[in-house]
Amino acid sequence: MDTNKLQNSTTTDGKPARSGFETGSAPAPVDPRTGQHLAYWILSEDERSKGFVRPVREAYRHVGVRPKYPLRGLTEEEKRGPDVGYVAFEAYPPDGSSSIGRFWTQAQLNSGCGCVTRMGRALAETWARDISYYGSTFCVNCGKHLPVEEFVWLDDPGTGKDTERLGT
Repeated sequence: MDTNKLQNSTTTDGKPARSGFETGSAPAPVDPRTGQHLAYWILSEDERSKGFVRPVREAYRHVGVRPKYPLRGLTEEEKRGPDVGYVAFEAYPPDGSSSIGRFWTQAQLNSGCGCVTRMGRALAETWARDISYYGSTFCVNCGKHLPVEEFVWLDDPGTGKDTERLGT
């Protein structure tokens, strides 16, 4: 964690960071039974009381990585390339950059277990105050921390409106 964030942060358990974790991504080691850290960094109550830039949401769904643009099948030439398991190609729209697209594996296209994870209020308020505070988050079903881009906020269960990615 960078020193600017640390100045306005505390821990979920109210204890000082464990030895060796003072500037780590979490202030405590991972509990091997659950895969979760024993404590997490959160913004201080004073910092959270300044207001939020996003709604306070306490649940998110693991949807995995997904293409932004339409996929196409591979050409015969692309199929003859290195055998890394690519099954589709996502062409990026022309924007003047040198990136033309991305190859996808079936595992990537199938990623995301669909499980909903709920978090405590202080964590949710930290997300709402500073959307870039965390770079990864925990999936209770997968039992591990994954990039925030693999999750969407659960805004309105049953309506299909849980499409906003965490950290955006």
